[in-house]
Amino acid sequence: QVQLVESGGGLVQPGGSLRLSCAASGSIFSISGMGWYRQVPGKERELVATINSGGSTNYADSVKGRFTISRDNAKNTAYLQMNSLKPEDTAVYYCNLKYYQDLYGGVFTSWGQGIQVTVSS
Repeated sequence: QVQLVESGGGLVQPGGSLRLSCAASGSIFSISGMGWYRQVPGKERELVATINSGGSTNYADSVKGRFTISRDNAKNTAYLQMNSLKPEDTAVYYCNLKYYQDLYGGVFTSWGQGIQVTVSS
């Protein structure tokens, strides 16, 4: 069993900042990558940012230059620093974990429960 605990969401004014955290725990041998996705009602879940085991990052064009993803490998925790927030960033943000349960098995995927981010004046 793997648990992902997300925190840091809430209501912020346009131009403001928030920092999301995602802490992974449970039966994790090693982590392949972590990421953040978001979803608004009526639309598909979309990638926001990912970071792999080597520290390489990938961002959606809509957040480049404003959002930064990082990881604390010792804590199995990923962070999403969100600056210059816009109303269109309003969504439920989901943490994604890709991990191995042992040395020889394949990669597994787990999702957090989602956390609301609302950007509004």
